[in-house]
Amino acid sequence: MGKTLPPFIFHHAGKAIMKAVKTLELATVSPEPEIIAEAGAAASRPIRKSAKLAEVCYDIRGPVLTRAKQMEDEGHKIIKLNIGNLAAFGFDSPEEIQMDMIRNLPNAAGYSDSKGIFAARKAVMHYTQEKGIKGVDIEDIYIGNGVSELIVMAMNALLDAGDEVLVPAPDYPLWTAAVSLSGGKPVHYLCDETRDWMPDLADMRARITPNTRAIVIINPNNPTGAVYPDAVLKEIVALAREHDLILYADEVYDKVLYDGVEHTSLGALSGDVLTILFNGLSKNYRSCGYRAGWMVVCGDKRRAHDYIEGLNMLASMRLCANVPGQYAIQTALGGYQSIDDLVAEGGRMRRQRDLAWELITRIPGVSCVKPKATLYMFPRLDPKVYPIEDDQAFIAELLEEERVLLVQGSGFNWPHPDHFRLVFLPHEDDLRDAIERVARFLEHYRKRHGS
Repeated sequence: MGKTLPPFIFHHAGKAIMKAVKTLELATVSPEPEIIAEAGAAASRPIRKSAKLAEVCYDIRGPVLTRAKQMEDEGHKIIKLNIGNLAAFGFDSPEEIQMDMIRNLPNAAGYSDSKGIFAARKAVMHYTQEKGIKGVDIEDIYIGNGVSELIVMAMNALLDAGDEVLVPAPDYPLWTAAVSLSGGKPVHYLCDETRDWMPDLADMRARITPNTRAIVIINPNNPTGAVYPDAVLKEIVALAREHDLILYADEVYDKVLYDGVEHTSLGALSGDVLTILFNGLSKNYRSCGYRAGWMVVCGDKRRAHDYIEGLNMLASMRLCANVPGQYAIQTALGGYQSIDDLVAEGGRMRRQRDLAWELITRIPGVSCVKPKATLYMFPRLDPKVYPIEDDQAFIAELLEEERVLLVQGSGFNWPHPDHFRLVFLPHEDDLRDAIERVARFLEHYRKRHGS
């Protein structure tokens, strides 16, 4: 039995509680004017993005796309030729990949190894052997949520403030953005349109400084569709060897090849230079949404233990790549390569490439190197015919007038306002309609602005 407390205890406790409540009410209802002013100032202060994003740009999904979405919301039909999203144009991923992912869903609910499931990495290892890349084992392979994640990871593991990375111009803009986001400085070397968009090796050499850490190669190239021959690749390897630089090779379109062109992986030619290769399922296997990519560390790894430790740390921090997508990799690499049918003569991608190139080069003042690979072409607008000062405004004007969405050349870090990228994935009738609209807009532009 507990003892009964004296009544005065409850009396004093009640007074103390009421006093506390009144104090709280006063603090809540009647704050000091200075506090109100401070709170108001805090409430009106804008929340700004990080300063490290100041130099980060990705115009493939930039402000012109935002305007296109607004126009769609207003009821306009927009023909989108801005992004290589194959599924949106009726290019289905292979059925065997879909079925294997479905079969493995019961096994995909938990985390995998931070570098990826064994079966996927083993399939990538075999693929590197097929490509003639030596010295790659399971631990040299990282599976990621698409190549995009792995590019950012590779740059974050390498760069400190002031470090420079040579990136092609034009480039796939994620590379420039990833270098900037990681604290580094992207330095663009030119590719030469008069030589089928080959890297200008003299310009590349001239841009190397004591702060240069690496060279990025995009081969096959997005946005130009160029494929680099062995002779060019060997010169780049020699330059990296001479200056003790790392090579990063984005090879995600290595099967989207036309006209019998063959692709050589940079890793097959750089056995004595540290090389990081990137590839995935998105383009070759029409599986953009599965987010299944891989990164391979090859070449001379003897002095790279600390860097590799950094890669391992970052891989562990994101726990693992999505596991259902990982289960697609072994089936894709080991199965029937249906991409070959699409790029062969008479195949859908090949037909659409040929049609787009034929139509776009008929337009007065427009020229274009015919792409040997990828899903894109990068036409040039003769500045004498089209005196463009702001190519983003030019592309926005095209969108407003003709309801066609393209990406301006500056969005790929091309230094002049005289190019744009065109995606040739729509069916032929839709592609013809889109390019006719572009031609009509350019005719009006010539009349308004041309000389």
